[in-house]
Amino acid sequence: MFVDPVQRLNAEQEKAVYELHENSVEDLGYREFLSRMQLPLQERIKPCAHGLDFGCGPGPALSVMLAEQGYNMSVYDIFYHNDKAVFNHHYDFVTATEVAEHLFEPGKVLPQLWALLESGGVLALMTKLVIDQQAFSNWYYKNDPTHVCFFSQPTFQWLAGKWNAQLEFIGQDVIILTKP
Repeated sequence: MFVDPVQRLNAEQEKAVYELHENSVEDLGYREFLSRMQLPLQERIKPCAHGLDFGCGPGPALSVMLAEQGYNMSVYDIFYHNDKAVFNHHYDFVTATEVAEHLFEPGKVLPQLWALLESGGVLALMTKLVIDQQAFSNWYYKNDPTHVCFFSQPTFQWLAGKWNAQLEFIGQDVIILTKP
């Protein structure tokens, strides 16, 4: 499901909304939230693996948490860490925490992230999933003006089939795709 492009915020408006977020690595509650992805990811990657935290925001909390565990991290964010050189490398894993719902072109970006992975690499996403049309109509998640794209389990099942990937759903909002 997509928001009509004419209803999307422009870049300046979008960044202004992000500036209201308080996603600090020092915030224990935020660290706990991110650990829902971090811990299952760490079970699937080797020690000292090299990862990319895509859409990391101004204070790249997940990349800091993973670096604390010995992982070599690179970061990218269109507003805060816009160094496209990260796309010239390959990674053992790529994370996108609460990012997929912000993508204007998921059909372009997700395959780009997938292509950055080494064989056996992991693409770990965290986003709330659409359950059905009725639930969507009352869903708080769609009310964020920066959320423009919404996914369901069948969407990721389709992607996994297209990419010949191993797919895992962990909890309500963590999706892990492993490259053959």
